[in-house]
Amino acid sequence: MGKRREARERAVQFLFQSEFNRSDDLTAALNQFWESQRAAAIAEDKAGANWGQPVELPPATAEEAAVRLFADPLIRGALEHSGEADEIIKKHAVNWDLHRIAAVDRNILRLAIFEMLHRDDIPPVVSINEAVDIAKKFSTQDSGKFVNGILDKVKGELMRSARDAT
Repeated sequence: MGKRREARERAVQFLFQSEFNRSDDLTAALNQFWESQRAAAIAEDKAGANWGQPVELPPATAEEAAVRLFADPLIRGALEHSGEADEIIKKHAVNWDLHRIAAVDRNILRLAIFEMLHRDDIPPVVSINEAVDIAKKFSTQDSGKFVNGILDKVKGELMRSARDAT
């Protein structure tokens, strides 16, 4: 899996988690999230139970740092612009109340809409493809189609080409 895909998956996981466990200190929440991700990965590699034993984490690898470097601005941006994204989702999700959309799908949409509207370095078609693949991986069987339908409507309203990253 590519580092950007991994970063987007982690971003969706953080957004999902933060929707249900709001923190007043985003930086601290992000640090805790990344530390828990590393601890889980290390525990998985060692494949042994260590109940009650503190896990000493080595410094982040270059790959882990690269994932975080791409994911953190996505997370912060998606959170900052979540109200705007929610309005766009409501506009295009005909006959769906925002709270009835699966939380995973809602956060995938928020992330992709943020990318499409505020990240000129990412072509909208890339944001859509990534969002659809993440929805297929983390949500229901029909989520990929649902996410694609909403984001395709958003893409149709963009002022820049769907393929350009300018």
